Amino acid sequence: MCRVLKVFGLLLGGLGVAALLAPAVSAQPKVLAARVGDHGTMTRFVIEATEPLALSYFTLASPDRVVIELPPVQWRVPARVGKTGAGLIAGFRFGPAKAAGRGRQSGGKSRVVLDLRAPAGVKKFFVIPPRGGHGYRFVLDLEKVSRAAFLASLGAAKGGGKAARRMARRTPPPRKVRPESRLPLKPLVRHVVAIDPGHGGIDPGTTGANGAREKQITLAMALVLKRQLEASGRYRVRLTRHRDQFVRLRQRVAKARDSNAELFISLHADAIKNRRFRGASVYTLSEVASDKEAEELAAKENKVDLIVGMDFSDKSPEVTNILIDLAQRETMNYAAQFATMLLSELRGSVKVLRNSHRFAGFAVLKAPDVPSVLVEMGYLSNATDEKLLSSAAYRRKLAAAIIRAMDGFFAKRRAAR
Repeated sequence: MCRVLKVFGLLLGGLGVAALLAPAVSAQPKVLAARVGDHGTMTRFVIEATEPLALSYFTLASPDRVVIELPPVQWRVPARVGKTGAGLIAGFRFGPAKAAGRGRQSGGKSRVVLDLRAPAGVKKFFVIPPRGGHGYRFVLDLEKVSRAAFLASLGAAKGGGKAARRMARRTPPPRKVRPESRLPLKPLVRHVVAIDPGHGGIDPGTTGANGAREKQITLAMALVLKRQLEASGRYRVRLTRHRDQFVRLRQRVAKARDSNAELFISLHADAIKNRRFRGASVYTLSEVASDKEAEELAAKENKVDLIVGMDFSDKSPEVTNILIDLAQRETMNYAAQFATMLLSELRGSVKVLRNSHRFAGFAVLKAPDVPSVLVEMGYLSNATDEKLLSSAAYRRKLAAAIIRAMDGFFAKRRAAR
């Protein structure tokens, strides 16, 4: 024993007490508290720490839970905390993260797992600076969402480490912070997109082999896509119609432009004589159709405004501007880029036509300053396509592919800027 103490003493003298003991007294942030509260339509989870933390979160299913990841921290929270929950949270667990499949710590990360009573989405994620004797409070507000919206939210981590670090550099003294002030961790860029459910009202569109109506299919698809887009927190959605109503073609374009949409997607489901023909395709604008079928389809769609007895297309004050603005190739190029990305995503999820990127002079694609595509989701004249498009699960799959393409499209545009 004396010999061991002597060796230990030599180490202390050679390396220095501070250096040797540094790992034991690491200046890791401390988590002082973790709590959950039920606020009626919202459930709030709070982590209180001594320093700003780079937090992120993601959702998992089966069982449903929200996982919050933190850097290495010292837990100063009683073990009994989290055994019971409130609101949407049945309870929560916390501690060092484990490496997958090895049952050991993973890179020093810490983790909090919120066990959910029902599908939930993150409504807000923000931090409150120190004041009133409290440390940094990281707040996650959850709200109840549909099962479809919850499943659509599964995936990459979200959060705001950079904002937390910025706050550490510029946090004002507590006495100067107004009680209601909240600093967002990472404000998401919310892109505005216009979704156009084709046909509607006195214009039913085509009728499927077993009676499905195009106007109902397109509206159902648009509503699913809207819910999933908004649930992601990355998009604001403008529908050209929310119910079974007739909307003129150029009015659809005007709605997209009035809302400053950055992307316009028109949803359709066609029918042709060959009932064996099936698969999705994407159209972008061209005054010259890519084939005879595309030309006939565009001619049929563009006659929709004649249904109520008058064709205002040649009297629209926008037409002259459109003829000039079509020279602005940038918008058409962006539309072509998105169409390419969308078809790439669709091919991995659903059946598409061999000649899947097509060109036609659709009136709804003529917004001069909004990249626009028309998605033919399939052929209602084909019994298989009709059955799939009538399925909520299939529509969710289509929506997920469209959203992935949108994410890639806007990420590429941000990088180009």
